Amino acid sequence: QVQLVESGGGLVQAGGSLRLSCAASGNIFSMNVMGWYRQAPGKQRELVAAITRGGTTNRADSLKGRFAISRDNAKNTVSLQMNSLKPEDTAVYYCAADPLRLGTDLSAVNYWGQGTRVTVSS
Repeated sequence: QVQLVESGGGLVQAGGSLRLSCAASGNIFSMNVMGWYRQAPGKQRELVAAITRGGTTNRADSLKGRFAISRDNAKNTVSLQMNSLKPEDTAVYYCAADPLRLGTDLSAVNYWGQGTRVTVSS
């Protein structure tokens, strides 16, 4: 079992920045991939960014240049730095972990956090 706990969400004005963190515990050594999804009101959950234990990253094309993912294997944490935030970034952000991959098949993701809400005001 793996437990994922997110932190760092909140209310921010457009153009501002937030840093989300996810602390993992349990059998984390088997989780090669960790990352972040988000779900905006009325929309499907979508992949924001993912990172492997070795540091290979994958980000949604629309977010490149604004969002950056990082991972600290020693501390079992994964972070998402979000800059130049826009109102359309408003969503609940979920940390996720999987032994193999994080993609568009949500049912294939092994572990989810509870989510942290990010609200960007205009």
